[in-house]
Amino acid sequence: MKIGIAADHGGYELKEIIHSYLLSLNYDVKDFGAFEIDYADDYPDFIIPLAKALVNKEVDRAIAICGSGVGASVAANKVSGVRAALINDHFSAHQGVEDDNLNMLCLGGRVTGYMAAQELIVAFLNARFTEAERHVRRLRKVQELEK
Repeated sequence: MKIGIAADHGGYELKEIIHSYLLSLNYDVKDFGAFEIDYADDYPDFIIPLAKALVNKEVDRAIAICGSGVGASVAANKVSGVRAALINDHFSAHQGVEDDNLNMLCLGGRVTGYMAAQELIVAFLNARFTEAERHVRRLRKVQELEK
């Protein structure tokens, strides 16, 4: 599975740790930046290319990080086909994929600890969409909004 990651200055430190962690789990990782801390950078400059790569199937899943995770989630969800959510708990990390076909995990670099981030990432990456009729029906209704 190929995982895309991106962060602005607020998520840079956590992204670097996550990058190494994903490699240790033998994931293929594509890093969309930032590649250094620049306090003047803007999260859309990194999150939107990641979101577009996800939709274009250049990566299978994505992890986006900004200071709180909120901006990353807002920006990513503007790209049709992305289903991003700010996740802070284990249940939502897997349930979001299982029921809602979540394809981008958003984290807050200033609010999510390293160990918690690892737990959330494992739950997110190991989860699979159930394709239950009720979930497919609900997802179709959401997809209609993207047209």
